[in-house]
Amino acid sequence: MLPRIAVLGCGNWGCNHIRTLKKIGALAAVSDADTNHAEKVAVKYNVVSIPVAQLFLQEDIDAIVLALPPQFHAENAIQALRNGKDVLVEKPIALNIKDAECEIQIARANRCIFMVGHVLRFHPVFETMLDLVHSGELGEIRYIRCHRLGLGKFYTASDALWDLAPHDISMILALTGAEPSEVHGEGVAILDQLADFSQLNMLFPNGLCSHLVTSRLNPYRERRLTVVGNRAMAVFDDMKNWQRKLAIYRFGCRQPNGHRQWSFADVEPEFISVEEGLALTRELQHFLHCIRTRQEPRTNGEEALAVLRILTKGSLNRDSLVEI
Repeated sequence: MLPRIAVLGCGNWGCNHIRTLKKIGALAAVSDADTNHAEKVAVKYNVVSIPVAQLFLQEDIDAIVLALPPQFHAENAIQALRNGKDVLVEKPIALNIKDAECEIQIARANRCIFMVGHVLRFHPVFETMLDLVHSGELGEIRYIRCHRLGLGKFYTASDALWDLAPHDISMILALTGAEPSEVHGEGVAILDQLADFSQLNMLFPNGLCSHLVTSRLNPYRERRLTVVGNRAMAVFDDMKNWQRKLAIYRFGCRQPNGHRQWSFADVEPEFISVEEGLALTRELQHFLHCIRTRQEPRTNGEEALAVLRILTKGSLNRDSLVEI
């Protein structure tokens, strides 16, 4: 029997969870502060609507997916965990480290599954890229660059860094296997006092460097992750069609005897075949597997806390923020 899961938050992304869980067969209920909206969603998906105040006490609910504005994640996750519910909470799990640590401690104390929604960790293309890195196909990784740009939604409590960067930070942590030793953030605010553009610069203990660029005020969309090794480079471009999302560039680079200048040989990309799959479906299937087996999630509370530490170190204060 599949675990009985409720989704708290019936906004755009919450409805993606609702639709996917319904297809999987694990959706038991929905909930939202806007009870009228929750009722409409419940009717659409033929499940019950449960008031938020009752949801955490509901004995016939095994787990809860939280898809709320980030400022409400911690308090609701803590309530759910204290009542023994397994939880998948969207990123970021909190807006400060203290609240995140509290969530993790309560999950451990109550032996609850606690998972963060870093959905791109479950993208088949990223999983294949990660395998290429771990197998040594690219050689020693020297540099990682991420671009996440677009004309997006604007939130009152989070800027472009906190809203857009967590997914990419999670992927960078998986690729490097370590937290950065140095983090520096820069940003530009155009519409108000929150950054609409940001760049996060990270230096890792082994000398690897990474740059992460985000924008919610960009005229075109870009979703690209580039990994540079000393043998080859790999690019995950999520805006390309499936057959061209993952490319390897096996560049030629040498320094002829007696010459100081490096010589480069231009190469065509080699597109890697990846079986198609939906990242959100795979993420929720992993959550269900963890609930059934009590296995620690791939994207657990510790990873969420590591992402939060990086966001906090790179936070765009007055010294690093340019207002236009």
